[in-house]
Amino acid sequence: MGGSHSHGHSGTPVKGEEGRRHRQADVPNSLVDALASRVRGRIVRPGEADYEPVRQLWNGMIDRRPALVVRCAGDEDVVAAVDFARDNELLVAVRGGGHGVAGQAVCDGGLVIDLSEMRGVDVDPERRRAVAQGGCTLGDIDRATQRHGLAAPLGVVTETGVAGLTLSGGMGWLRRKHGLSCDNLLSVRVVTADGRLLVADESQHQDLFWAVRGGGGNFGVVTSFEYRLHPLGPEVFLCFVLYPADRTREVLRACEHYLSRHPDGFAPIGVLGKVPAVEPFPPEAHGKDFTALLAPYPGDPVEGERLLRPLREIADPILDLSGPMPYTEVQAILDEDYPDGLHYYWKSVNVPELGDELIERLAERAASAPSPRSTIDVWYQGGAMARVGEEETAFANRGAPYLLGIEANWEAEADSAENMTWVRGTFADLSSFSTGGVYLNFPGFLEEGEQLLREGYGTNYERLSTVKAKYDPANLFHLNANIKPKS
Repeated sequence: MGGSHSHGHSGTPVKGEEGRRHRQADVPNSLVDALASRVRGRIVRPGEADYEPVRQLWNGMIDRRPALVVRCAGDEDVVAAVDFARDNELLVAVRGGGHGVAGQAVCDGGLVIDLSEMRGVDVDPERRRAVAQGGCTLGDIDRATQRHGLAAPLGVVTETGVAGLTLSGGMGWLRRKHGLSCDNLLSVRVVTADGRLLVADESQHQDLFWAVRGGGGNFGVVTSFEYRLHPLGPEVFLCFVLYPADRTREVLRACEHYLSRHPDGFAPIGVLGKVPAVEPFPPEAHGKDFTALLAPYPGDPVEGERLLRPLREIADPILDLSGPMPYTEVQAILDEDYPDGLHYYWKSVNVPELGDELIERLAERAASAPSPRSTIDVWYQGGAMARVGEEETAFANRGAPYLLGIEANWEAEADSAENMTWVRGTFADLSSFSTGGVYLNFPGFLEEGEQLLREGYGTNYERLSTVKAKYDPANLFHLNANIKPKS
């Protein structure tokens, strides 16, 4: 039930893409040497010692072989790489800090602009701002900001890259208290398709600043993000309690009722899954279906313990792992569920209510998952993220009170078809309860094409298409949840 993030693929070729595909396998050494003389970072090619680790992604389903990887050391390297890819008609993938479930951060035969070594974080505690480079993970920012008792609203797994997360919204534990990651963005630096390095904020390139807050990686390579910070930590109280699956309806309903009385502040996630056969879970519960509630209280831990107690007393729990802990540890609590190299395939759907029939379907679907690592997650939305107007940023479907995340996480490649079939069937089933809208950080591989994208971008799609035409008219950056430039 992670918060991983990067980019998907429309599944349909776009103008120019086929030509780029056919021309990319052999890039003459003389051209690569010329590029190497322009960059401070390293260029990695097939056959070199670190090519294999550099081309591999977190999602073990993805196995692609780029012609070259530019490991950028700074903004100027990104400019050089964009210019090179455009001038040589190469397929371009952009890699941020990590994760990215759709696997679009690497491509076959083309050029990967790899920001993963650009991990600087600069915190201004007086102004409550942080500037993070495009290769940062959540953990990088959390460590830097928590030294000052501050936090940026980010995701829920520390090894997630902030770039993909933020560009497609950014849902985390602070979404109801302080909004999405993109709602806390104050400015970005972007390298556009024509090789310009722009600063976009409320006063310059406002159309671009609007578009990057929810419009994904469509508009250029974002080399740094400036976030608004909020006082939090260093310790918070975490509610983390597992109940038997036969209490699912009671648990999800109690949480819903609780939120109606405590409208702001904490942001729970309900998780339906199978009890892992590891410590500290009791042996008699191993493999059994559970429904868990996870929620850190974003304030005083003593007050958090008192306020969240009702959520820990809904029924007899299988296990209650709640307690006060450092915010950096809360942020890492789910990390071990998302190791490098596992196979991941996720989808999502917004729903307007948690009716009895839907809850029953959630429990049935979760129980039928072929992998014991898979979950269905109920993200309780609303609060601050719903108070931003639907057209104030590109992030759409803000009014939906619940997001259902469908996550297949499995080990053996041989099990891929079965797990993907489970996700697709569950998505089709749960979509019948939806009024529309998906979260484009949990996109599957975007195989539904434009219909899914129009749902994800909602009423903002046409305006995004216009901004795309202005900043990337040839659709150089199309390995993402791709918006076609308005012709």
